[in-house]
Amino acid sequence: MAIGNRTIVMEFILLGFTNHPELKSLLLVVFLVFYLMILLGNLSMITLVWTNPRLHTPMYFLLRHLAFLDFGFSSSVLPQLLVTLAAGRAVLSYERCATQFFMFAFFGTCDCFLLAIMAYDRYVAVCQPLLYVTIMTPKTCLKFVTGAYLGGLTNATVRTCCMFSLSFCGDNQIDFVYCDLPPLLKLSCGDTFLQELVTGIFAHIVILSSLIMILVSYLFIIRAILQIHSAGGRAKTFSTCGSHLTAVGLFFGTLIFMYVQSKSGESLDEGKVASLFYTVVIPMLNPLIYSLRNKEVNEAMMRTLSRLKGS
Repeated sequence: MAIGNRTIVMEFILLGFTNHPELKSLLLVVFLVFYLMILLGNLSMITLVWTNPRLHTPMYFLLRHLAFLDFGFSSSVLPQLLVTLAAGRAVLSYERCATQFFMFAFFGTCDCFLLAIMAYDRYVAVCQPLLYVTIMTPKTCLKFVTGAYLGGLTNATVRTCCMFSLSFCGDNQIDFVYCDLPPLLKLSCGDTFLQELVTGIFAHIVILSSLIMILVSYLFIIRAILQIHSAGGRAKTFSTCGSHLTAVGLFFGTLIFMYVQSKSGESLDEGKVASLFYTVVIPMLNPLIYSLRNKEVNEAMMRTLSRLKGS
């Protein structure tokens, strides 16, 4: 659509990794395998927690929602990336780009909040074990998770409305793996100060509030662990938090790296790899992180396999 001397963009061309055509087939196979592993791992975790009464506890209720969010997070990016790799490039309508942008922001924000809630759950379990069942009731857990989803919905709505209130003109090629804020801002032909300010404020609120909740929870947990006299008791108590700490370190560590990388003006390829790490690799690893060293999950898995063999 032409207005004056400028052409208003009504669709976008997602380039993905088209600057490396020699890797197209390899990347297609790799990301397809990754996506199948994400589907298998996270849907298995959801099913396992849902069907095993012994896992109907607050921690596993939250873990079930984390698996759902990881599945949604990857699904907002990977199917389109596979299409881009198969076709060489992908043409996205204005609405499809906005939808992907919204879903990515929604699932990413919910992930941040849920990891913070899981840190609070570990704090109550370690520091107030006798009150754990009283504090972390099913109703309370449902309220926490609902709050995380509402927070994700609010942030995603604000970011999407801010981003797509801009006009895009001229070049419509997005040199990235999905519709994200920085590459879309480069295509805008208007003043982006207000949009960058508002989205930046909301992003900082989400990340900082989540990190503060996690840090405060673990400061109390560490203090409680240090008060345990036996080394075995300290190790056993800390092991209940190990999986969550690993997930938190991977997720927020990658976010911080991406923030530093974007400010330093490094190559787009590094940004693509980093963005795929927390949208592909982390959702693939989380089911393994929460199952490999988790006795309850392993036992539930063995019971489920035994029932399947018996039938």
